[in-house]
Amino acid sequence: MNNSVRAILALSAVFLFASCSSVPKRPAEIFTVQNMTETQLQEAAREADRGGYTRALTLLDEAWRLAVSTDRPVLRIRVSLLRGNVLFYLGRRDEAEALWTSAEAEALEAGEAALAAASRIYRRRSLLGADSSAAEEVRAGARDELKTLQSDKLHTALAWTVIGLAEKELGLFNEAEKSLQNALSIHEGGRYLEQAAYDWYLIASVRSVAGNYESALAALDMALAFDRRAENTFALGMDWTARGEVYRKMGEGEKAGAALRRSAEIFRSLGLDEQAAAVEKRAADNSRN
Repeated sequence: MNNSVRAILALSAVFLFASCSSVPKRPAEIFTVQNMTETQLQEAAREADRGGYTRALTLLDEAWRLAVSTDRPVLRIRVSLLRGNVLFYLGRRDEAEALWTSAEAEALEAGEAALAAASRIYRRRSLLGADSSAAEEVRAGARDELKTLQSDKLHTALAWTVIGLAEKELGLFNEAEKSLQNALSIHEGGRYLEQAAYDWYLIASVRSVAGNYESALAALDMALAFDRRAENTFALGMDWTARGEVYRKMGEGEKAGAALRRSAEIFRSLGLDEQAAAVEKRAADNSRN
């Protein structure tokens, strides 16, 4: 459309509204597509929380298309962060890190300091488990980002989670649980059920590694309670698998087998037959030991 045609159409609209006896006040800004993008992001995050990573990527494809169409940097950055997170869980670490790096660059250009900090936290988290010497650096870096994230509660919770995971790797179990409890308080306060359940799952892991098996089981009870409230079937299967592992460490073979079989039933209800079979094999191996 050339400029003269566009000008004529604009003037036509002015004359049309001017001819009305009462002209309704027009909105200063339109949020229709932004709201659609937010919905896609929420659905994708929910799918990822439930282990539906392939479906989450499909939803994020559409979220990205919508974000690009609005040309809103914040939406573009948030889609990139979540997409990187999903790719990371799928084992596609290089692609994930590339997305987080580009998200940070766009956030810095747009003056979105909190989102830039979140991008760095995601990148730091990817170092955990891959490089044992990186845990202290990850911990210190995530703590530094807390100052920037004060107004962003969910990414503050992410920072505390990463700090807790780093402290677990460092063998600082009391500190790790405190950090994870900080994340939990944010998630519980906002009724983020899946995230609160995951916090309890991680707390159980810290307690189990520290040899506090009874308290690990208590934490898994809480994880199960939140995942039931969220009807998060995939996470329920993971909770029961973890419960079986704690019982195994306690020498409670019969209870371990029962927990693992229950986990397999839950995975099979989702059609995750391969994962169910793997858990059933662990239950069988456990009964032979």
